[in-house]
Amino acid sequence: MGTYQVSLKCRHVWQATGWFLLGFITYLSLMPHPPEPFTFNQVDKLEHGLAYMTLSLCFCQMYLRPLRWMVLLVVWGIGIEFVQGWTGYRYFDIWDMVANSTGVLLGYRKDSLG
Repeated sequence: MGTYQVSLKCRHVWQATGWFLLGFITYLSLMPHPPEPFTFNQVDKLEHGLAYMTLSLCFCQMYLRPLRWMVLLVVWGIGIEFVQGWTGYRYFDIWDMVANSTGVLLGYRKDSLG
């Protein structure tokens, strides 16, 4: 899981971006009143998908085995939804899980396999 792509340019930038985004998305997912910049119906599904697609792109660039990271990100996105349901101030939503997982799949890059 920790094997880096040798030929990757700016590997440290991808790493910093990926880990920062994972922490930031987790924070936004668990904060009591997240920001709502857009107001059309089901916009949060688009936000979930874009966030997890970006995570997937970053993590696929960082490691030789991006498929392993994709699985971990899908599990993370599903787990966050369960944790939201347990908070008492956020809601469990199976469609958010679908949006998270779809975003991960859209961010997958086969050419990152090394």
